[in-house]
Amino acid sequence: MEGLESMISTAQELATRFGLNIIAAIVIFIVGGWAAKIIRRIIKRLMSRGGADPLLVSFGSTITYYAVMAFVVIAALNRLGIQTASFVAVLGAAGLAIGLALQGSLANFAAGALMIIFRPFKVGDLIEGGGVLGVVEEIQLFTTVLKTPENKTVIIPNGKLGGDNIINYSAQGALRVDLVVGVSYDADIDRVKHFIKDVLSQDSRILTDPAPTVAVMELGDNSVNFAVRPWTEPSNNWDVYFATYEAVKKRLDAEGISIPFPQRDVHIFQHN
Repeated sequence: MEGLESMISTAQELATRFGLNIIAAIVIFIVGGWAAKIIRRIIKRLMSRGGADPLLVSFGSTITYYAVMAFVVIAALNRLGIQTASFVAVLGAAGLAIGLALQGSLANFAAGALMIIFRPFKVGDLIEGGGVLGVVEEIQLFTTVLKTPENKTVIIPNGKLGGDNIINYSAQGALRVDLVVGVSYDADIDRVKHFIKDVLSQDSRILTDPAPTVAVMELGDNSVNFAVRPWTEPSNNWDVYFATYEAVKKRLDAEGISIPFPQRDVHIFQHN
């Protein structure tokens, strides 16, 4: 009888002790979860006020929530008397292994986050980066999607894009199109300049500010070469390039001025 009473007493003592620990662990989990949600809302509000990208806001607040919840779970388990040191070590080792396996993806994520924060370009900009020239269609955390002038969709890893020079042709609002027009040595220079400027003035896509430049660039072996520098919106660059060459050729032909040889390729410059 005394043994039974001792066992009952011990059981009650254990139930009381572990019951309190269980209740404490439940309280820690509930309060911790409530605190994690509050912290997530605060992070989301602060990032939104700072003008962060919605994708980065969502990702950052979610990562913060789960990080806090991890600490909450460890604290609750510790309150139950479960040794969490080995558990934390296992998590750390697993995290290291995952990090090594996904180091390329993590590098792309880091580069994407930096691009979203510092915004070297935005959707709709004409950029050159990672060996590709195209218009930005989408900026994601791991990749950036460009549409090339050939209407091809190119998906570039952000790590490659962020690790190279990025040329943003849309940042300044205007692009200079470089053309070279060569005429024969017997042509009147002033007349040629007048005709070319007249052609440029008739194209509404060519900007008046900054004004186009038409000037003698060099005296070539077989021709006098004029530098023709119209400015246009980035979206009109190639159309202006092709149309200007065609219009200048037709106008000089109509005026009896010959163009001795094919012209050079275009070069694009930003307006500073």
